[in-house]
Amino acid sequence: MRMFYHAGQAQHDPLSEMHNGGFVPYREHSGRIESVLRALGDTEEPADLGQEPIAAVHTAEYLDFLRSAHDLWRSAGRSGEALPYAWPVVRRRPLRLERIDALLGRFSFDATTPVGTATWSAAYAGAQTALAAAAAVLDGAPAAFGLCRPPGHHAGADYMGGYCYLNVAAVAAQRLRSSGCARVAILDVDYHHGNGTQDIFWERGDVFYASLHAEPATDYPFFWGHADETGEGEGQGATLNLPLPQGTGLVEYRSALSQALDAIARFAPDCMVVSFGADTFAGDPICAFRIATAEYATIAADIAARGIPAAILLEGGYAVAELGDNVASFLSGFV
Repeated sequence: MRMFYHAGQAQHDPLSEMHNGGFVPYREHSGRIESVLRALGDTEEPADLGQEPIAAVHTAEYLDFLRSAHDLWRSAGRSGEALPYAWPVVRRRPLRLERIDALLGRFSFDATTPVGTATWSAAYAGAQTALAAAAAVLDGAPAAFGLCRPPGHHAGADYMGGYCYLNVAAVAAQRLRSSGCARVAILDVDYHHGNGTQDIFWERGDVFYASLHAEPATDYPFFWGHADETGEGEGQGATLNLPLPQGTGLVEYRSALSQALDAIARFAPDCMVVSFGADTFAGDPICAFRIATAEYATIAADIAARGIPAAILLEGGYAVAELGDNVASFLSGFV
């Protein structure tokens, strides 16, 4: 299997995040990359396709914000990483505000996603990695892997959140669509719901989004990912959410996965993006499913058996010591 990674992705390394009422060490750190690279060995560096494929998913205003946010933060006399603290949740409207604090609130939905000196360059490199995996699928590979970091599935067209800045799955899916795949499926198997991915394709019927994730009544991101969310307009019926209770193990997980894969088969996509999060692992420090390392190969084999060419992209996974083995196990199911 072809595997892609850009070294620039490791440069984004915030010190802390807001969690449970206080600052804690940042979970989504560069050690995640090191763990995966040790397990996988050699990877290919992606080509730089520029910003155009990213701009096909994200708004120009949001991309301008990401590029400039930390400089604006420093210009305001601040140190460290930029974090939002005020959000326009009532009567949100496009105001021409220039203060960095206002911009952070406008273009985010939580306080767990700091912007540092290398955030833009790392997110950009992650998007190029996702595009390389999509290109390999377009070239005929049955599966390809993009070692993406930061993750992406919580980022919307004009907002960041949940450690995510650019939605790598959406960027890859849109690239597949614009390059000849008439219908694309996104299968999200991260512990958390990919609210950003869902939002981007909510009113589109050419991209099917299916997600297995923790019940949002008990787990982040709380406000999205409920079973009654199925899309709107042309996208009605093109979103499938399968929330699962804390403590879910392999048997229950495979049953829900079968439902998702059957729905994808009915959609009949030409190709697929898999948002893979290893935070479903039994030892993950912030999640509560019960998937063992060896069981990732079984889950991946269920997906591969459907015969849909797949660009596989890394999302979450915070048991860093085991992350590489979990990723390697998942990829082995596609071989």
